Amino acid sequence: MKTETEIFTSHSEEETRKFGHDFSGTLSGGNVVLLFGDLGTGKTVFVRGVGEAFGVDGVRSPSFTLINEYESPSGIFIIHADLYRLDSDGVSATGLDEYAGDSESILFVEWPERWLNPPSNSIRIYFESLTENEHTIRIERGLAC
Repeated sequence: MKTETEIFTSHSEEETRKFGHDFSGTLSGGNVVLLFGDLGTGKTVFVRGVGEAFGVDGVRSPSFTLINEYESPSGIFIIHADLYRLDSDGVSATGLDEYAGDSESILFVEWPERWLNPPSNSIRIYFESLTENEHTIRIERGLAC
């Protein structure tokens, strides 16, 4: 399997949100998006931009609720999970595997390192802080050979 990589540098929260909005055009039901990066690097802001593109307002961090579900006007569900506070046993109890690959949902997972068996065809996005306001966003997609 080959990997396609795209890198974007954001200089503000607004640019990160807009990048998520623009990136949403590449997504469809059944996609699983794994979001890697430290606290404060823009993961939720990115998902907020995707949500806005699908007509969903108010995407917020699922840090305390673990999983937030949003239904778009088109019927696609945006599922946003945050595994930061869980161990692998706690992750298995969330039911993430049931969301993965659901043709009516796009699943976003923050702290996916805690998910023992994410789908191998997941889109992986890495967020890294360069300075207080500057972040890189690296998107990796697996491609069939």
